[in-house]
Amino acid sequence: MKKLPDLNTRIDHLYDIINGYTETQLLITAIELNVFDYLSSPQSAETVASRLETHPVYTQYLLDGLTALSLLDKKNGCYSNSPDTQAVLHSQSPAYQGKAFSMMHQMSQTVLRDMGHIVRFGPREGSVDISDEAVWESYARSMANYERGGTAQQMAARISQIQGFSSFKNMLDLGGGPGLYCIAIVAEHHNMQGVIFDRPAVVKVADEFIAEYEMTDRVTTMAGDYIKDPIGENYDLIWASATLNFARFDLKNMLEKIYHALKPGGVFVSLADGLTHERTRPKAYVLGCMSWMFSGQDLMFNRGEIAETMQRVGFSSVESETVKTAMMPMELDIARKAL
Repeated sequence: MKKLPDLNTRIDHLYDIINGYTETQLLITAIELNVFDYLSSPQSAETVASRLETHPVYTQYLLDGLTALSLLDKKNGCYSNSPDTQAVLHSQSPAYQGKAFSMMHQMSQTVLRDMGHIVRFGPREGSVDISDEAVWESYARSMANYERGGTAQQMAARISQIQGFSSFKNMLDLGGGPGLYCIAIVAEHHNMQGVIFDRPAVVKVADEFIAEYEMTDRVTTMAGDYIKDPIGENYDLIWASATLNFARFDLKNMLEKIYHALKPGGVFVSLADGLTHERTRPKAYVLGCMSWMFSGQDLMFNRGEIAETMQRVGFSSVESETVKTAMMPMELDIARKAL
C-alpha cells in the first residue's frame, strides 16, 4: 500500500499571502462605499445596507470580513468601528486616510496585474509618467492626512530637540508636499520662518494648509524642481521627508546643493527609507514599492546610504537613528555643517 508523504512543512503563511488579496479588496470596497461613515455607533447589517442602498446579504458578508480584519467590532449582530478605524477611515476625521489607500491601490494595480509580462520582457514602454502635475496634486492631498495624523507631530517634536533649534531663524522643507511637516516644525518654534519647496501643482495644496493652520505670516511656498532649480540659501534647517529618492542616482550633487544652501552651523535632516537584509527588509516598504520597482523605478535607499553621502560632501557630523512611523521603520539622518 502506498503511503502518504510524511511531511512537516509549515505553509500557513502561504495561505496568509493568498488571503492578502481578499483583505485588500474588502478594505478598498468599504472605503469606496463609505461604509465606515455609518458605523460610528452599532448598526445592524440591514440598517447599513439600507443607508448604502446595497444588497443586505452581501453587505453582511462585507461587514463580517471587515470584522475578521479587526476593523470593526461585532456584538449582538451589530457592527461598529474600532477606535483606530474611526480615527483613520471615517471620512470626516481629520486623520482620514481612505483616499490615500485608494490612490495607492489604484496606482499599483495596473503595474502589478502586468507582473508576469514585466518579469518576462521588462516594463512596457511609457508605462509610468511621473511628470503629470495632476497626479502629484492628488498625491499631495492624499498624503496630507497621513502627515497630520501623527507623523508630522512626531517628527516636529524630534527636530525641536536638535541642539540649537531655539536659535534657528528659517527652514526649508524640500519636496514638502502638502506642507504639514513644515507647519508642525515651525509651530514648535517661537518665531522661525519656513519655506515649502515642491512642484507648482503641489505648492498650491500646501498654500491651502498654510491658510488652514493660520501660518501665512510664517510659512511660504516656492515652486520648482529641486534637482534642477535653485532652492534658496542661508537656511538654519533643511528638512527632507521621503523625497531624496528622486535624486538617488545623483545624490552627491543633491546633497552638495543642500550643504551650500545652509548657513555655517546649519542642520540638514533627512527622513527616508533604509533597506536592509540585501534589500529585502523592511517588508512593508519592499512590498509597498513593488509597483515602482516593476515600473523600472528602483529609487529605494539602502540603510546608511544617505548618511555616508552626507559625510562625503563635507558635513562635520552625522547622527542616524531608526524611527517608527505609521507606515514602517524609517531612517532619520541629522547632519550638521561646520561653523
